[in-house]
Amino acid sequence: PAMSRPFLSVERLTVRFGADTVLQEIDLQVDEDELLVVLGPTGAGKTTLLRTLAGLQAGVGQILMAGEEVGQWPPARRDVALVFQNFSLYPDWTVQRNLLFPLQAPGRRLDAGGCAARIAWAAELLQITHLLDRPASRLSGGEMQRVAIGRALVRRPRLFLFDEPLTNLDAKLRERLRVELTVLRRDLGIPMIYVTHDQAEALSMGDRVAVLSQGRILQVGSSEQVYRAPASPLVARQLGQPAINLFPVRCDAGVWVTEEGIPLAPAAEILPVDGEVPRPEDGSAVIGIRPPDLFPEGGSVTATLRMVENAGATQVLVADWRGREVRLQVDKSRLFSVGDEIAPQASPGKTILWGGGS
Repeated sequence: PAMSRPFLSVERLTVRFGADTVLQEIDLQVDEDELLVVLGPTGAGKTTLLRTLAGLQAGVGQILMAGEEVGQWPPARRDVALVFQNFSLYPDWTVQRNLLFPLQAPGRRLDAGGCAARIAWAAELLQITHLLDRPASRLSGGEMQRVAIGRALVRRPRLFLFDEPLTNLDAKLRERLRVELTVLRRDLGIPMIYVTHDQAEALSMGDRVAVLSQGRILQVGSSEQVYRAPASPLVARQLGQPAINLFPVRCDAGVWVTEEGIPLAPAAEILPVDGEVPRPEDGSAVIGIRPPDLFPEGGSVTATLRMVENAGATQVLVADWRGREVRLQVDKSRLFSVGDEIAPQASPGKTILWGGGS
């Protein structure tokens, strides 16, 4: 396939509100035909990032779109569509009129026939044709969100910015719209930045994922890279449900051992994520093991089950392992109960090691 060129390039973007730095030295690229998901907890700076790209918020640094510096451009000239989680429709207007509104902005050169065709096209894509004459105030949450997305689509902008657009919807609808949006974006070939705090959304939708925390980007990579080789324990904690188990470790006679003296894995078997092999005397290495990669038997130190959670096809075991709480995720071939003794062992090759200082 032809190499995709970056449509958006952000360099050293910094945004301050008074004395608070909300975004710090952000570097990002989004290709012409890419869906980049920005994942981060509440307060990480996700919405501020989108508002700054759209021109609704001032920042310092470089924002290039198709090679042009747009930092000083007003929002209309940037031609970016921003969709928020609260639907921002005009309640008394019909769906049709809500969809028509963005097409009537100054500088749009569509005649009445062109506008009608655009609306019919978007309504069919989003399955809201039967709602066109209904006032927005009489729509369900899911219908409102489809109309809000429709308002972004009819414009055919140069860049889509989505700010947690599915948060207020029920799980089933969320899953369906997630798939639809991903397919739709691909069909249109318009780049998209999609912001979420929901890791399942991030891992399933993104061509690449950028992990944002406290205004900084901690890592950018494919879902698989960010999940399997997280750059730091902080990134690892943001991805994976149930959360990853983290153990401060030291090297003892060629084996990584926890502070409680539990041997986890031979040192020769694990390559650290950052390529820096921790020196045994550093004493500041951390090992991460995801719950599905910790087996309930085969280890040399026993643990006692404190809780067993039913998780559909699997069960999550919460165990006390010499005073440290650990989680395992196992199938249901054997049913466990509280008080059972297990002997956890890490799956070879799935253990993540971060060296000194991370």
